[in-house]
Amino acid sequence: MAKTEKPKSCGIPRMVGIAVLLMIIGFVLRMVESILTMDYYMDPAYFSVWSKLMMPTAGPPPMEFFLASLASSFVIAFIYTWFFHYIRPVLADGSWMRMGACFGLLLFFITTLPGTLGMILIVNLPLSLMAIWAFTGLIIDLIYGLVLAKIC
Repeated sequence: MAKTEKPKSCGIPRMVGIAVLLMIIGFVLRMVESILTMDYYMDPAYFSVWSKLMMPTAGPPPMEFFLASLASSFVIAFIYTWFFHYIRPVLADGSWMRMGACFGLLLFFITTLPGTLGMILIVNLPLSLMAIWAFTGLIIDLIYGLVLAKIC
């Protein structure tokens, strides 16, 4: 942000709109990821690991899972948007791309990476699947950071 630019106003209505946009971006990227890694989800050895909401029976998740996923994604995206709004002044040195990349990496290191490391310790899933989840999380976090820096 140039020294002469005023910070963008990012009130609650705008935060809600941005959270909806982030929710859609994250949902689409996670759907692509799940299609590319479908073999893991269809392996009977891991059926007991998946929640009853996600996989009550063998086969695709029910609509309730997608609705719950969208709702939780919206809440998380709103929290990220709110957090960005309040730490934006700290990140304001440099271009919006630098600010967005810094915020995306911050999200990755305080949310995605610790969550992945915790799951590795307690969930019986292949390390390769968790690495894919972490990599997708990094991509999503960086995109979220860039979107937030550009429009919030």
